[in-house]
Amino acid sequence: MSLLERSLGPAFWQGVLLATCAWTVAAVHVAAASDASQPPLPAPFPRLIPLHTRLGNPAPGEWLAEHPEPGQTYLQYVRSNPVRPDKKRRAIYVQPLGEFTAAQRKVVALTAEYMQRYFGLPVRMRDPLPLKLIPANARRTHPTWKVDQILSTYVLESVLVPRLPADAMAYIAFTPVDLWPGEGWNFVFGQASLSDRVGVWSFNRFGDPDASEAAFKLCLHRTLKLATHETAHMFSMAHCTLFECNMGGSNHLEEADRQPSWLCPQCLAKLCWATNSNPREHFERLAEFCKTHGFTKEREFYEKSLRAIGVR
Repeated sequence: MSLLERSLGPAFWQGVLLATCAWTVAAVHVAAASDASQPPLPAPFPRLIPLHTRLGNPAPGEWLAEHPEPGQTYLQYVRSNPVRPDKKRRAIYVQPLGEFTAAQRKVVALTAEYMQRYFGLPVRMRDPLPLKLIPANARRTHPTWKVDQILSTYVLESVLVPRLPADAMAYIAFTPVDLWPGEGWNFVFGQASLSDRVGVWSFNRFGDPDASEAAFKLCLHRTLKLATHETAHMFSMAHCTLFECNMGGSNHLEEADRQPSWLCPQCLAKLCWATNSNPREHFERLAEFCKTHGFTKEREFYEKSLRAIGVR
């Protein structure tokens, strides 16, 4: 099954595994509140619930206002036979694609480091691939915006699949070039194939990291959230409809910026179960990264989470 994000006009589809359902948005949130109040979670995840903000009714134009979703509890995830690492396929590979400035290379390198801390799995950086691998029939200039774009499906099928490492849980290309997935689409931030274990993400629209220190930090923060959100989808994790969470869907960049970089208790329990890891190590690794790179709000949240589970 293809995992696709699309944007028609300015819409930012961070969604994957979209299920067709006839639920109203109100019904989704009634169910979400019920699940959140008595979550079927193993210890120590219930202790984290007071630290998280539950979703209210979505505002017009937000993801859940336009794309009602049933959500996915921890128990539903475990019972769904999700894609997860095993003894043979445990590594996440990061593949730079195209020409990068020094600041862009640093964004990719730091994102790879962050992903290793986030997922608790080895993340391996591959040598960059040149953009000349993309033929003319897989490129275009957007007819309105005049932005150069490459075809995301070509990257997946013709660049990544033939180079997929045998031990790859996921093989992900990062590119500074804008993406589009084919006729009828304006652009995508990313696209992935769960069955083929490949994905491609672009940080073209996340600002110029060379412009200033603040611009670098903003681009990095957005890229960290995109990379972890989308890679978690490759672990069969659906959008979160319970809390403000890194796995929440976003309909545009403004909404994506409001999403936190951390996972809610339900989604973190899924990740820890899938990777056979524990939340203490997850929080400690991320708190250290955030302290080093000046993400004070995030560091404080992870330290508060450690205290909630009785570590500090």
